[in-house]
Amino acid sequence: MTPPDHPIAVMDASCALCSWGARMIHRIDRTGGIRIAPIQSDTGAALMRANGLDALNPESWLFIEDSTVFRDFDALIRVGERSGGWGRVFSLLRLIPRPLRNGLYARIARNRYAMFGRGDMCALPDPDFRARLLS
Repeated sequence: MTPPDHPIAVMDASCALCSWGARMIHRIDRTGGIRIAPIQSDTGAALMRANGLDALNPESWLFIEDSTVFRDFDALIRVGERSGGWGRVFSLLRLIPRPLRNGLYARIARNRYAMFGRGDMCALPDPDFRARLLS
């Protein structure tokens, strides 16, 4: 798969937490450069597979920028740093040691539907947000 020419966040469109995260990316990324690929889309599923992840059982999300792949909380940190402003608050997650941070992320990911419910980021009516979504 050819590396994307713009940053892409690959997220679970049916997870309420991920849908909230996608809306936050839309809000804090003032440049409008970050695209969002739901894992349920052809693009999202292909990017998950290309990075050794199961698109049918997503317990991770990706942020791909300049051929570099960030996962889990590292992806969240990078999106925040790239976006600037209030997004830089996510850099504070670096204070948590990586093994603990990764364990916490894995626990949240495994229980995301039970903790936060289901959502549908693709059903959001904002046309500017929908323009970021890749199919």
